[in-house]
Amino acid sequence: MSKRKEYLSWDDYFMAVALLSAKRSKDPNTQVGACIVNKNNIIESIGYNGLPKGCSDDEFPWGNEGDALDTKYPFVVHAELNAILNAKGKDLSNCRIYVALFPCNECAKAIIQSGINEVVYLSDKYANTDSVKASKRMFKAAGVNLKQIESAHEKIDLSLNIKDV
Repeated sequence: MSKRKEYLSWDDYFMAVALLSAKRSKDPNTQVGACIVNKNNIIESIGYNGLPKGCSDDEFPWGNEGDALDTKYPFVVHAELNAILNAKGKDLSNCRIYVALFPCNECAKAIIQSGINEVVYLSDKYANTDSVKASKRMFKAAGVNLKQIESAHEKIDLSLNIKDV
């Protein structure tokens, strides 16, 4: 008997972890997850976009239009920053971070400062925004590798039913 052929590549596996983490987000419009992995393919941390600890998901706004303080933007911590903060001071030098969306300029700063040297992402749909243009400029200056992937799998089915294991 030979080995199974439909196993996940490392990139698909870690991107799937990031996408699964995104399912924890309470954001009604955009759910993003992040997975930080070291050079030995060991997960160092994960995160998703959400409110800071101690801030109730029911007491802060989730909208994306109107006066700034009536939107989610000043309050939500992005997945990349959450993953870096969740690492609780671990050395993230030479790690890579997996995210569905290309990071904004604020997350780019945190990624660079943490020592992460590769960003693996699926979508660059905000490529024409100033935020992403700034991110790319900083990543280039700091020598951070950028890798857009196309998954070999359109979908990965998971079942939480023990009978399916």
